[in-house]
Amino acid sequence: MVLRIQKVSDGQLVILRLSGRVRSDDVDQLKEQIEGNSNRVLLDLAEVKLVDRDVVLFLADCEAKGVQLSQCPPYIREWIDRERATQGSP
Repeated sequence: MVLRIQKVSDGQLVILRLSGRVRSDDVDQLKEQIEGNSNRVLLDLAEVKLVDRDVVLFLADCEAKGVQLSQCPPYIREWIDRERATQGSP
């Protein structure tokens, strides 16, 4: 299972729909997709099946920088919250 990214934009908001498995190897590609946009970015995680710790840390950092996480699977949300608590981040 590999990562698939579908990009949708309405001119003001860029939605990156992720599906499959997101690994630490994919973080650089996601950073490029996010940083390459001057519009607001939303990550739709509804179809994400598996992530690793580096991805969870990346998602927490994205959210702290204003990237919205949509349809985040409960296990990923709980993991992000645990990592924040461990690191003392908001």
